[in-house]
Amino acid sequence: MNEARPAATPRLRVRTYELTDPGDLVGLIPAGRPAEDVMSWVRREEGLVGWGRAAAVSTSGDARFADAEEWWDALVAAADVVDEVERPGTGLVGFGSFSFRNSSDEGAALVVPEMIVGRRDGHAWLTTINRTTDQLPEVKPAEAPTGVERTDGALSPAQWRGAVGDAIEYIRAGRIDKVVLARDEIHTADADIDPRWLLARLSTAYRDTWAFAVDGLVGGTPELLVRSDKGLVTSRVLAGTIRRTGSDDHDLALAASLARSSKDLVEHEFAVRSVEAALRPHCSSMNVPDAPFVLHLPNVMHLATDVSGALTDGASSLTLAASLHPSAAVCGTPTREAALVIDELEHMDRGRYAGPVGWIDARGDGEWGIALRSGQIDIENPCRIRLFAGCGIVEGSDPVSEVAESVAKLAPMREALR
Repeated sequence: MNEARPAATPRLRVRTYELTDPGDLVGLIPAGRPAEDVMSWVRREEGLVGWGRAAAVSTSGDARFADAEEWWDALVAAADVVDEVERPGTGLVGFGSFSFRNSSDEGAALVVPEMIVGRRDGHAWLTTINRTTDQLPEVKPAEAPTGVERTDGALSPAQWRGAVGDAIEYIRAGRIDKVVLARDEIHTADADIDPRWLLARLSTAYRDTWAFAVDGLVGGTPELLVRSDKGLVTSRVLAGTIRRTGSDDHDLALAASLARSSKDLVEHEFAVRSVEAALRPHCSSMNVPDAPFVLHLPNVMHLATDVSGALTDGASSLTLAASLHPSAAVCGTPTREAALVIDELEHMDRGRYAGPVGWIDARGDGEWGIALRSGQIDIENPCRIRLFAGCGIVEGSDPVSEVAESVAKLAPMREALR
């Protein structure tokens, strides 16, 4: 599915120029590219999009992060770079996506596109890699998928509800404190699914999420695993969720109840502490708020905490992402036992769902989210996409409510396919 790891490091010729504001970033991605050659990291009309493959590596197993970073460091050292903009995300940039488990068949992919367009803080730029032209291609609008049919994934909703019940019994017996259980479903269209359509829908309807695409994995994640920007490290932790009703007054009341919910506050605290513990070896002057705030999204509301610190050891954004993965927000507590419960109860390979997804530049700066609210387009059969949703399970969880929460979390991708 992904390219094999090359025997030698390619020498890339990279040029970054200032660009007149190009408008909608997602709308710049040309048609006709296979899903795995479309890259995106866009939130509130800022970020990066790219297409094509100037270089790529696939890694797997326990060393998938370290092997990808070793390849990246060699690529950076060999590259010929002219960067007239010199901002985070300019010059040589790689887009990456990593599997949730080291045993996954999906492994990891780190891709350098042929062209990248970025925008940040009122500045726009174009980066070309090993290209003789800096002309943006003409763009054909994306077409909506047609004839989409949905089937159950590894477990039906009823079977997954039973798995949640089993997890709650394990918690009550003292085996684990928290576990995040995910489920999947399969959507099949009449023709190849255009990732540009999904990105356009997600970036418009869910502007506070990062609309991402890397190697066929497409989604809109609300959770920033880590950002490293000139020595400042930031991570947004989301854990504790309630579904919105569409009534502003009712939703305000629900937000207040979420902020007081002992079940959700316990779940959230596990996630915050796991992030703090992972970042502290790399950072000083850590700032961990005492209480979360409520993040309002169109479909759900989350308890959220922004953790930050000053980078002290020079670790790259990819190293930080590897240190943070998997957090309690996507695995559980304690991590090892929760991972064993996931293997026992989910009956599926998550692939790169709930793994780090994002980008890194030559300075090591970058942004990595958690691949949530997402789907994996089948590279061998692009008419098919596998969607995922997961929920944090603690002692106070209710299986029926967790199924409803999973449906709410599937909503962004289900809607994007319409």
